[in-house]
Amino acid sequence: MTNQVQVFGKNMDVTDNIHDYVSDKAENLDRYLKEIDNVRVDLSYVKSARSATDRQVAQITVQGPRILLRTEERADDILAAFDTAFNKMKRQIERYKGKQDRGRGDGRSAAEVVSESLDDDFENEGMIIARSKKFTVYPMVVEEAYEQMQLLEHDNFFIFYNGDTNAINVLYRRRDGSYGLIEPEIA
Repeated sequence: MTNQVQVFGKNMDVTDNIHDYVSDKAENLDRYLKEIDNVRVDLSYVKSARSATDRQVAQITVQGPRILLRTEERADDILAAFDTAFNKMKRQIERYKGKQDRGRGDGRSAAEVVSESLDDDFENEGMIIARSKKFTVYPMVVEEAYEQMQLLEHDNFFIFYNGDTNAINVLYRRRDGSYGLIEPEIA
């Protein structure tokens, strides 16, 4: 066994039988993917579910150096929910492996093709732009930016056009939970 299995229960007691069953099965996930370091299984009972068949919830999270996969399933029995989530996780791992191993038809992987197609200028500088995004900004004050940040569930930062200063500002969350504001000035 190369991976570590953690089993947690929420609003329910995880008996020894359930714990043993879940951990024995989850330990076998490294058969499908050797990169797995940690498997976390969250078992919970959701009393407020609309249907009685959706009250038992099993969530499996698999972590490795370059991988994070998560599945969640619901059923009327916790072991049935776990088995369904486990089978779904196996399919997800196979899909992940397929994406990693899939080549271009000439024996080269997708990573090799991408690395060759990047401009030499970017490779020399060590900077690779993986994604570019454009969005419309509307004038607002810092308080409105904070509200938008909360509504959009942006936990780390929010870029906005400050109507008071007529400049682009960045509102960000600090490690201690407070907020900071970046106000750039043109020199």
